[in-house]
Amino acid sequence: MKKFWFLKAVTFLFGAAFFVASIAFPANGYAAGGYSVGGVANAGSITVSAAISLKNAFEEMAKVFVAQNRGARIFFNFGASGDLAMQIEQGAPVDVFASAAEKEMNEIEKKGLIEPGSRADFAGNTMVLIVPAGNPSAAQVKNFSDLARPQAARIAMGNPATVPAGRYAEAVLRYYKLLPAISGKLIYGQHVREVLAYVARKEVDAGIVYSTDAATIPDQVRVAAVAPPASHKPVLYPIAAVKGSSSPDKKLALAFISLIRSARGRAILEEFGFRAVLK
Repeated sequence: MKKFWFLKAVTFLFGAAFFVASIAFPANGYAAGGYSVGGVANAGSITVSAAISLKNAFEEMAKVFVAQNRGARIFFNFGASGDLAMQIEQGAPVDVFASAAEKEMNEIEKKGLIEPGSRADFAGNTMVLIVPAGNPSAAQVKNFSDLARPQAARIAMGNPATVPAGRYAEAVLRYYKLLPAISGKLIYGQHVREVLAYVARKEVDAGIVYSTDAATIPDQVRVAAVAPPASHKPVLYPIAAVKGSSSPDKKLALAFISLIRSARGRAILEEFGFRAVLK
């Protein structure tokens, strides 16, 4: 039986926050509030399911979106791309899906769940090895090969089964021939921000995340090494409109994708450390 929890969606009206609705999201999702700007009543709303590594950039993007589409509302459901894709397959009411890898988007596209012609790659990222800031033992971990050292007793990464960052991390470890030797040290997070939190709280000795995630809390984690491009598949983020949106919601979904791919959208992505891709 699927478990759901209810989130009070937060809407911003000219800077003032107030509760406007309750939206159900699956228990393993990470949901954020909605954004809107006053204007034409009932102008429509969209729900965007996005890889949690996009959280900061997309919340900034939402401010631009509602300013461009007055009266519209946008709600976010952030989580691991694999979990989000599964929710869409199970009929979750989603208008836009942004994944941290091609795999999840390919899967729902094969099942006919995205609007033809709406898919596009829009951002790239980099994998990095991080350690807790201010941790003396972390000074011994200077590169990926050091993960074999005793000082790196606990290493966090995303679960490769559902977290793209986990698959990229696994590829990096294989590139350095660290697997299966360090398998017993690995601690899996449900999404990349959970991995980041493990490192920040010093619950692990090192972790593998996106560079954009590490940049969100530079006072709590330190980048020890950057994974070379040859060590894993390119980190590409595809976005697409999910089938089933009704007009005007479908138009809003396409408008959000257009914003992401616009010059303004690319500037926001780059501001948060992503490599903007126009494809």
